Amino acid sequence: MDHDAIMTTAHALADAARAAILPYFRGDALDTENKHTAGGFDPVTAADRAAERAMRALLARMRPDDGILGEEYGAQPGKSGLTWVLDPIDGTRAFMAGAPTWGVLIAVADGSGPIYGLIDQPYIGERFEGGLGRARMTGPRGTRALRTLGARPLSEAVLFTTFPEIGSAPERARFEALAREVRLTRYGLDCYAYALLAAGQIDLVVEAGLAAYDIQAPIAVIEAAGGIVTDWQGGPVHQGGRAVAAAGREQHTAALEILSGLA
Repeated sequence: MDHDAIMTTAHALADAARAAILPYFRGDALDTENKHTAGGFDPVTAADRAAERAMRALLARMRPDDGILGEEYGAQPGKSGLTWVLDPIDGTRAFMAGAPTWGVLIAVADGSGPIYGLIDQPYIGERFEGGLGRARMTGPRGTRALRTLGARPLSEAVLFTTFPEIGSAPERARFEALAREVRLTRYGLDCYAYALLAAGQIDLVVEAGLAAYDIQAPIAVIEAAGGIVTDWQGGPVHQGGRAVAAAGREQHTAALEILSGLA
């Protein structure tokens, strides 16, 4: 496996996604559709689709033997044993509202799960990468290494989730029980919360109802930075579902004690 070629491709994809998305952000007329057919709201915009098309076009030229799994255009089989897992805009609701915390998620996975990932924040200008020997971020203040906070008590922890009404009623009850034990709980950052965890700013991110393209890039980045990402029972979560990301073993173990009662 050519690690340099994979990382070069990933950064090219992120650059292409930025170029496709930014002309739409905070624009006057954003074309939005609702993908949810059962009365809920699951938005997709022209920017989501343009970004994924741009990334797929690059992969067709740069990595034609690799598979692709994307949120908007589904799965495309490959023959190399590697799959690019793409979420062109993680946080489409934030994007629609003009909040800058949405991001582009790019992961490369083999049969065991993600081996490398990028969390790119186009409007903020920050990019977080992890795997294949790297754990670093670049942004307006330059480049620096990524490292999680490490272990500390749950009573000192900062916890994030995207929506206060996380998952189902039983899932919500477990999350709320965890939230009562931490120092601070905050909401609404989508993939940026995972980036903050990798950067040593927060302790825990807890989510439910995820797809593979929501979590694979964060897994790669956080694990490279020294963190832990599992499902609520402590098992693999790269296929999606309920996820808990932790800055250290102490926070992870304590969170699982509260979250793991759900089958």
